[in-house]
Amino acid sequence: MITGSQKTWKAHLILIPFSLLMIYPVLWWIGASFKSTTELSSPSLWPTTWLWENYSNGWSFTSDFTFARFFANTLMMEFWNVLGGVVTAAIVGYGFGRLNFRFRNFWFSVLLLTMMLPSQVTVVPQYILFNKLGLVDSYVPLILPHFFGGGAFFIFLIVQFIRGIPRELDEAAQIDGASVYGIFFRIIAPLIKPALVTVAIFTFLWSWDDFFSQLLYLNSVEKFTVGLGLRMFIDQFEVQWGQLLAMSLLSVIPSAIVFFVAQKHFVEGIATTGIKG
Repeated sequence: MITGSQKTWKAHLILIPFSLLMIYPVLWWIGASFKSTTELSSPSLWPTTWLWENYSNGWSFTSDFTFARFFANTLMMEFWNVLGGVVTAAIVGYGFGRLNFRFRNFWFSVLLLTMMLPSQVTVVPQYILFNKLGLVDSYVPLILPHFFGGGAFFIFLIVQFIRGIPRELDEAAQIDGASVYGIFFRIIAPLIKPALVTVAIFTFLWSWDDFFSQLLYLNSVEKFTVGLGLRMFIDQFEVQWGQLLAMSLLSVIPSAIVFFVAQKHFVEGIATTGIKG
């Protein structure tokens, strides 16, 4: 008879080799960030000589701007993106999930249809619009869309979460004299916290990794994000791969911190949303 501990031991015996296989690229990445350009082609995982200056030289890559400026620009943009995405997704999701208004089902169907629309289709008209408004080479095109619902996927996620909340809570609050706004702020908003955390995490990660939009709308070096700062290494005549790998490794740290800090709420939001509705 196989006991539970034996099953766990066998499962770990199978999972550990696969885990090492998955983590190997990350270990190579860390080791390569300390290597010289000539040593990158060597099969060894770790460098023979640890070049700590890859980090210091990479951080002060340009004479006018360091990566501190690029990180500050990106984090500022991320703050507004997350704020806009979470607040507006919650409000719009509450409207579709709880309020009765004319053509609600029609507009919700239109919302779902936009999820099937490739983002590449809207790139040209959006750029023409922002260009005519004189907003190119600013953060507005990267931030403003997050203040209009936060995205169809996030609204759909919030709606599904709200639909799993008993309406009796709303009715009890109405009996106590709560308004529509009072029900949202006192009843709905606290209960959809896991879903809101999920929206915040996804918004942060997707916006942080959205290199194409940043490349399209930002032209001035002083406004560059981390992704565009990394691209500047490629524009050199001779690419300093050690410095590039060092800075790219640092660029992953904020995303990793956000995910691991909010991992509990993230898993809870995904699991609960999948069950409800």
